[in-house]
Amino acid sequence: MLWTTAIVFVIVIAFVIAGIVRDGVATRSRGVQRPQVVAVSVAVAATTLILIGLLAASIWTGRTLEAFQAPSAITVNVVGHQWWWEFEYEEGVPAQRVQTANEFHIPVGRPIVLKVTSRDVIHSLWLPNLQGKRDLIPGYTTAIWLQADHPGIYRGQCAEFCGMQHAHMAFDVVAESQADFDRWLAAMRQPAPPPTTASAQHGRDVFNSARCASCHSVQGSVAAGLVGPDLTHIATRSTLGAGTLPNTPEHLAAWIRDPQVIKPGNQMPANPLPD
Repeated sequence: MLWTTAIVFVIVIAFVIAGIVRDGVATRSRGVQRPQVVAVSVAVAATTLILIGLLAASIWTGRTLEAFQAPSAITVNVVGHQWWWEFEYEEGVPAQRVQTANEFHIPVGRPIVLKVTSRDVIHSLWLPNLQGKRDLIPGYTTAIWLQADHPGIYRGQCAEFCGMQHAHMAFDVVAESQADFDRWLAAMRQPAPPPTTASAQHGRDVFNSARCASCHSVQGSVAAGLVGPDLTHIATRSTLGAGTLPNTPEHLAAWIRDPQVIKPGNQMPANPLPD
């Protein structure tokens, strides 16, 4: 559709310029000439054929996406929040389910079904290189299918205005080989390793004793909060705050200290903790 409409646009503009360059001949003409009637008729016929072709292409694309349904499909539950994304990989055994936030992985060449819903307001999931838009409606779950044919990192975005930080509600889809995906999924199923250094142990104690553990969960620890994103393997994610900041120790420290300065209006309060 992009290339077809671009070509039509160029042709139309070329004819407009040609008409201007002819020094107003059409303006001085009396009545409608036969060549003009023929040109308009041809243009109308071409437009009709192009629209029918685009309609056929749209129907064909929709049927192709519907054909992704297969027993080998991977199911990912997607929940939109103000303003972050929750992803959970479905599994028959609950203990084998994987939950992450703002970034998820898929294998190349394998169909994926996303079951989408919202926890608060209407959001819209948009993966422009893999799928169209789908609204996430509170209390209602719908499904869309997608498949990545080439490895890479595909950016997604909320496409429905959902509040103050709507523009900062992005996510990444990492498409990789089946072997790399299997390794990633196996690693994500592991609980967080216990801290081995004194500073790391102190960090764990602060996390569990402060308000952090009441909102966030870390598998393998006492933290079991359900309000904010799961932080079990946060170090594997490329960004913080749903694409707001690169995931570095400095940015993470700033986010923990006062996330409202970085992303005003988000659900995480400032932490009254000493440096």
